[in-house]
Amino acid sequence: MLDLTKFVQYFNTTSLADAITLPAELYSSDTAHKLDQLAIFSNSWQCVGHISQLINNGDTLLANIANRPIVIVKDHQGELKAFYNVCKHRAGPLVFESGNIKLFSCKYHGWTYKLDGQLRTAPEMSDTPNFNTCDIHLDKVNLDVWEGFIFVNLSESPIPLHKFFEGISNTIKPIDLTEMTFHHREEYNIACNWKTYMDNYLEGYHLPHVHPGLNKLLDYKSYSTELYDWYSYQHSPLENQASFYGEGSAHYFCIYPNLMLNILPGRCQVNIILPTSKTSCKVIFDYFYTNPDSDNAKKMIKEDLSFSDEVQDEDIMICEHVQKGLESGVYHQGRLCVKREQGVWHFQELLRKAYRASIPDK
Repeated sequence: MLDLTKFVQYFNTTSLADAITLPAELYSSDTAHKLDQLAIFSNSWQCVGHISQLINNGDTLLANIANRPIVIVKDHQGELKAFYNVCKHRAGPLVFESGNIKLFSCKYHGWTYKLDGQLRTAPEMSDTPNFNTCDIHLDKVNLDVWEGFIFVNLSESPIPLHKFFEGISNTIKPIDLTEMTFHHREEYNIACNWKTYMDNYLEGYHLPHVHPGLNKLLDYKSYSTELYDWYSYQHSPLENQASFYGEGSAHYFCIYPNLMLNILPGRCQVNIILPTSKTSCKVIFDYFYTNPDSDNAKKMIKEDLSFSDEVQDEDIMICEHVQKGLESGVYHQGRLCVKREQGVWHFQELLRKAYRASIPDK
């Protein structure tokens, strides 16, 4: 059991008017890292892929959430299912890499399971007393889909997925995410706590100072943040209508706890932030475009990827420096800007709520 004695005092509810950051120790200690795995990632919807990655029956997709291996499969009836990628015999792996299978087959002792998780064969177990294949089934994981994106949740009775996205599809109209096609994935390993990267995304306060190119594209004076139950929404008119994005608005959604949707005309960039240690994280970028094979789209995609790399390099630079400041011992907590950092406050309040819920015998 985690000893949260020195952290509990920071989990109380705060108001925006007197908003103060989480303490630096929650961004750099072993206890905090374990707490995030327990309180956040073991109890939240995690985006693991897109339906376009599972086209044929038998297609599989692997994920690792809170240090638990998971396999997603499209079964022989065309339904998506998720299981722990762990054999019920002696914890062997069932699938080593994403691909296509007819059965789950344990790579340790050869036990096989149907794609619905039911044990099918167990070599040389027929003489074992009180053993019946019908009694053994892979452990299921909750799975749901929103606008083509696949999510899993390790908790037993999760809040329905759709509640985390209520209103987003209408907000971004006429943009339709279901009309977009997956283009490619990029991954970055960054030397900062996952919350450091999240906090940075959640405010436009740093735009004029860190992102000069992006600041020219957006209208900073009109840049605003709206708060909802499970996400925050930052948006701005596109200031430079002659840019490669054309007319419209830039939509930035941060869905609790670690999913970002960056949506502009003809493009959606999905960011997934995963902790890899107490002071490092992996940032996954999945790019989706409308009609990516058209000549106009190809030109836009080339410019978009170059510009995205520029912005990401700037974010990595500042986040890694901020992490050093958090670990320096000279910083503890700070006040948040009410006008510009509502999203940071909102996110950290959701974290505080999850942390409180994880405290035993409260």
